[in-house]
Parts: sequence; structure tokens; C-alpha cells
Amino acid sequence: MSSSVITNQNVASLDPKTIRILVAGGSGFIGRRLILKLADSGKYTLTPSNNQIFCMTRDPESVRGLFTDKVRVVKGDVSNYEDLRRIMTSDGTIDVAYYLVHSMEGDSRNWKKFAERDRKAALNFAKAASEFGIKLIIYLGGLSHGEGIEQSEHMKSRNEVGEILRTASARTIIFRAAVILGQGGGSFQMLQYLVERLPVMICPRWVLTKSQPIFVDDVVTYLAKALEIKETESKIFEIGGPDVLTYVDMMRRYASMINKRIRILIIPFLTPRLSSYWIDLVTPVGASLARPLIDSLKHEATVRDDSVKKVIPIQLKSFEESIAGALKERVVSRNVPVRKERTSQSINTKILAIALFALVSVGSVYYMVQRWQDPFQPVNLALLFSWYFGIAFALYFIRQGARLGALVAGIIGWVTLTFWLIEGQGRFLPATQPDMFLGPIAFWLNVLGFIIVSVEIAASHNIFHKLRMAVR
Repeated sequence: MSSSVITNQNVASLDPKTIRILVAGGSGFIGRRLILKLADSGKYTLTPSNNQIFCMTRDPESVRGLFTDKVRVVKGDVSNYEDLRRIMTSDGTIDVAYYLVHSMEGDSRNWKKFAERDRKAALNFAKAASEFGIKLIIYLGGLSHGEGIEQSEHMKSRNEVGEILRTASARTIIFRAAVILGQGGGSFQMLQYLVERLPVMICPRWVLTKSQPIFVDDVVTYLAKALEIKETESKIFEIGGPDVLTYVDMMRRYASMINKRIRILIIPFLTPRLSSYWIDLVTPVGASLARPLIDSLKHEATVRDDSVKKVIPIQLKSFEESIAGALKERVVSRNVPVRKERTSQSINTKILAIALFALVSVGSVYYMVQRWQDPFQPVNLALLFSWYFGIAFALYFIRQGARLGALVAGIIGWVTLTFWLIEGQGRFLPATQPDMFLGPIAFWLNVLGFIIVSVEIAASHNIFHKLRMAVR
């Protein structure tokens, strides 16, 4: 397909009263906000039987009840050309298509598969847009100034998708943004939960890279107002907020806003892979999503071409205003009815916390029974207080809702069980029975301890995997 320039006549035909808009990826972080803004603008008011706004998603259930009857939700996958054909030709033609689809997750071994999937989807979309007469494609890509092979695989793929979409016969407008601040965005969730959950942060060098974060509502405003651009040529716009900050700056300023003191240590040898695993355990962002985000943050992501300000002049939110907006949205989201999965998770969390406190009690008594002749031996005391510290560490992160707490609790459970079995020579009996009175006590402490540890291990396993599924 060769690229072409849309005619002035076609541009003029984008009448708000009649244009039909398709949002591919409409159930996503940006997509659902964009659809709500378009639907609430009052510009697209055709009857439900003749919708102007179409939300294309692979999972219609994820947006059930979210949109008004001005929006038609259609099930489809951009990697399936027949889905695109069906959607773009149903009840008339589509005039404008937003492309907000991209693959973010995947480990380094599978990057070729994800890049290939994005490539195929973009080729399908460009072909369908040309075949079915779409006049304008609007795409949101990533902003990064890494050059050539220095760019992350994720950013290379995002740029490639943009170039493929430009081969369609439609006019194409591409927006490139760096860190987007808003509830549901991976970059913001990393920032939010690292600051809120960690009093001390060990960070790699990428946190010193300059970026230009932008509020999600400002991104959505740019996307919505792109419909009003009267220029006839395809354009690429770099967008960012008014503040140029490193990730360290963002963490410190966020911590200041929530009145929290944090300490940040920069470790040069902490790799993106190790960083992604740590983020996976501490925040709701999975390692497979954190890895491409971190790779992208390694290179400066600031606006070098601010021509968008002349074409779409809007009042951009500062970093503090963006965070305040995101936190307000977070409060509103907490009023949503709790799902069964969260109720189950809450029950498991309470069970695990109770089991850990019970384990401390039983373990302390067991220690005194077994070590009553010399309870203050340095080695034994060191092991005991290391055990206490591990339990306190687990309880702290369990309270924070981090998978790390469940992981540590599970490890403590298995270590404790192994220790008791070894000390009891593989039986629920103490290795040494000091006297006829303490021997039976040690026996029943072993039995009770085994029950508590079993409950603890089961609860920690359930929480660890439920939290993992919740972010996938």
C-alpha cells in the first residue's frame, strides 16, 4: 500500500453531526476515557440505532454498563481481518478510526512474537482502512529519543506500528507520549505503589533519565481535539506536560504530596530484568509489563518538537495537578462494589495475618521449651530474631497488598516446618525431652505448629497467585 494525502473535500466531510468513529482498543486505559469524552461532548448525538461511536474490544464484558446508548460496543480483534471487515462495513462506513491497541507484556524471549503480532494487527488495520474508505486514523504511540539499536524493543514496535498505519490511504495523526499519569496506567502504578509501599527504595540508573509526564485527561483531550484539525497532511505530534522530571523527581514529589518521607539508593548494576521482578512483587504491575516500561524509560523522553501547542492549544496540568487528579479518581474507584475475587482475597489475607501471629506465639513458646536450659545462646537468639524479622516483613507487605508479603510468608512457613521436622527427627516429637512435663508440651506445640504452618502456607499460596491473576 502506498501512502496518500487526503483531499480537502474529504477533510471538510468530517462533520461532527454525521461522522462515525471507531475506537480500536476502546476498553483500555486510554480508550475508555476517550470514548466517554466523545460521548459526553454532545457533538455526536445520533440515535442509538444509528450510532456514531463504536468501541471495538476483544472483551465486551469489560465495559458492560460503562457507556451510554450513544456508544455501540462491538467484539473484534484487530489481528483478525474479517473482524475489521465486519465492523467497518456494518450499518454504513467508518470515517475516523482511533488505533489504541498495542502489546505491552512479554518477556525478552517472546519479544519477537509480540512485535510480530503488533505488526500483523497494524497491517490489517491499514489495509482495512484503505479498503473501506476511512478518512482519518489517529494513533497514540510512545515518546523516546533512543536512537537505532539503542531503542527498546517495545518502543521500536510502537514506532513501527505508527509507520505502518501511515501507509494507509487515510490521513494519519500520531501522538507520542512518555509517562502518562492516571489510574490504570502502568507507569503511574509503578510510581504510586513504589512510593506508597516502600520506605526505602533501591533503584537502577534509569530513574535518573529525564521524562515529560503528562496527565491522562490531557492525552485524551489531544486525541479528541484531533478530530477538529483541518490540515490535510499526516502529522506526528510529541506531547508532554509542563514539567521535565526524572523518575526520582517524580517519586520524591509524589511522596511529598502524600506527606511521606522516602530514601532512594541508586544501584548501577540493577538490571531491567531484576527491576521488573522487584516491581512485580511490590506493585500491581506484572514483570512482563514492567520490563518494557523500564526499557523505554532508559532513554530521555522529552518533547523536542512542541508544534502541537499551535495546532491544539490546551492548558496542560502540572505534575502535582496530574497526581491530584489521579488520586481523586482512585478514591472514586474505591466506591465500586467489591467483586467476589477481592472478597476471597480479603478473607485469605485475614487468615494469613492471623496464622502469622499465631505462629509467633507458638514458635516463641516452642523455643523456650526446647531451649530452656540456655535460651540466650547467641546463635539461637540470632536465628529467632531473624525469624521474627521475616514475619514482621511479611506482615508489612501483606498489609500493603503486595505479593512480596505472601511470598515471604510462604517461605517462612516452609522453613519453619522444615526446621521443626529436622529438630524432631522427622516426627512430631522433640529431639530432646527435658523432663516428663516439658516433653508432652513440646509434642503438642509441634502438632499445633504444624496445623498453623499448613494454614499459613495455603493462604500465602492463594494470595500470591490471586494477586498475580488480578494484574494480568
